[in-house]
Amino acid sequence: MNPVIVRKVKIGEGMPKICVPVVGVTRDEIFAQAENIAELSVDIVEWRGDWFKDITEQQQVKEILSGLRKILKETPLLFTFRTLQEGGERELDVHSYELLNRFVIETGYADMIDVELFIETKKMAAVKDGVITNLIREAHAHGVKVVASNHDFMKTPSKDVIIKRLCVMQEAGADIAKIAVMPQNKEDVLTLLQATEEMCRMHGKTPVITMSMSGSGLISRLCGEVFGSAVTFGSAGQASAPGQMDASELRNILNTIHRNLL
Repeated sequence: MNPVIVRKVKIGEGMPKICVPVVGVTRDEIFAQAENIAELSVDIVEWRGDWFKDITEQQQVKEILSGLRKILKETPLLFTFRTLQEGGERELDVHSYELLNRFVIETGYADMIDVELFIETKKMAAVKDGVITNLIREAHAHGVKVVASNHDFMKTPSKDVIIKRLCVMQEAGADIAKIAVMPQNKEDVLTLLQATEEMCRMHGKTPVITMSMSGSGLISRLCGEVFGSAVTFGSAGQASAPGQMDASELRNILNTIHRNLL
């Protein structure tokens, strides 16, 4: 697996990197959250654009990105618009989704963008010729990294399906492949961890991010260094997904695991 370097952060090597989301609805809320997060020990900050009430106004988006860049300084910034179908706060049609991400890429303020694997189609065979590959190509032309993602809030797919989706993301050219699933029982958590380990050992060319959501899946957010997940998501106040724990507590646990693996 080849690590991905974003500013001074090496994703895919050593301890999982901690990403904390900014989920403010207004400009003031967004900047206040970012200033709070900037005081913490985090590796990546994610702006969840789907929470922002004026996300369809380009000038407003540019001003937010510019402000976040100033607040975060050298901390990598990931831009994400999470659609309703994958657990987000609002919907955009495919054309608007692509235009928004292209605009964010062109501003030069975001270091990474998140692109949903199934933004355009549920057929994995059709992904390589669609919006996701167009956005990956555009991002790379501007020096922006891409996290391809898939979120299943209803269930945990089989191990083979999880691996297949991650492989399709890699094949589409994503720099990092991410999947989050919902466990219905303890066995589902094990399925996610087994898929992660097998993906990294047998197929991984790029870093992967995996997680089993909700309280029963919390262990998956902690053991990435053992099974292969390169990034874990924590919160600094309001969580953006079920099962996120406080970022400071998360750092302490990751440090403990890392020391015992040396």
